[in-house]
Amino acid sequence: MHIQKNVSLKPLNTFGLEAKARVFVEVKSIEDLQEVLQSEVASDNPLFILGGGSNVLLSKDFDGLVIKNSIMGKEVVHETDDFVLVKIGAGENWHNFVLYALESGWGGIENLSLIPGTVGAAPMQNIGAYGVEIKEVFEHLQAVNISNGEVEKFNKEACRFGYRESIFKNKVKGQYIITHVTLKLTKEDHLLNTSYGAISETLEEMKVKKPTIQDVSEAVIKIRQSKLPDPAKIGNAGSFFKNPSVDRIQYEELKTEYPEIPGYDLPDNNVKVPAGWLIEQCGWKGVTRGAIGVHKNQALVLVNYGGGSGDDLKGLAEEIRASVIEKFGIELSAEVNII
Repeated sequence: MHIQKNVSLKPLNTFGLEAKARVFVEVKSIEDLQEVLQSEVASDNPLFILGGGSNVLLSKDFDGLVIKNSIMGKEVVHETDDFVLVKIGAGENWHNFVLYALESGWGGIENLSLIPGTVGAAPMQNIGAYGVEIKEVFEHLQAVNISNGEVEKFNKEACRFGYRESIFKNKVKGQYIITHVTLKLTKEDHLLNTSYGAISETLEEMKVKKPTIQDVSEAVIKIRQSKLPDPAKIGNAGSFFKNPSVDRIQYEELKTEYPEIPGYDLPDNNVKVPAGWLIEQCGWKGVTRGAIGVHKNQALVLVNYGGGSGDDLKGLAEEIRASVIEKFGIELSAEVNII
């Protein structure tokens, strides 16, 4: 166990924000993690678990222990003619695993290509894109209970998945550290989802008439690259806010005043409204504030052009939220974890 002090987290978050961890340790196995949790340094400090750093806004230094989850590995634990169960270490890069699955001929996550972050964070926030969510291929996960160091298993029902939500983001937040995720992927007769967004149109542009899982992945990557900035070039954490939902009555009232407002029907007579559209209508798209701002091509993405501060980004996010409430009466929630 190699404990470090006053460690810069700048290279470990995709915003590229400077923030320091007073105490820092990297774990590469369940045993490493259990050893850390049983130590005095864990019991004497607040904990923050860091994965890929792609879903976090570091608004200040962290006065406690940062545990970098670098548990790696990929293992087929069960296989039939139709599907495969694969167990993945939480520290694995998500997109790299998607590419590995495609190379192996496994389907089900091709629509989730190019989503930044680690495998461990994927079920925590039930990542989703282009009509697919990870809960659709999720089998179970393993997590270490912080209070006693025991390894526990969570199936799909126990995770209580919702829209960008799971039990790990609310009821048991801060109580567990995910170590491994097991997914059920198809080996043949893949059920392709090409109806969402611009996938079908992009496939046509690619001159693909009978798409494969690899074709769908390539189309998704093209779309994402055209809309979202590369964190290696411009610091960002992807979509900063969740798409809010409103009840049908409120949506119809809004549509009377704003006929062009988009909406997507949800269960329970609710309607999902794109947060990016709301933000853009409030005039934020492309706005810059020194080293920070709102991306010119996607109003849902806040960016650090270099040298920006997390506190300034947090303030900008609050201004955006306030303006959307004032104009539309809709409250935005951050998809990014603000520390």
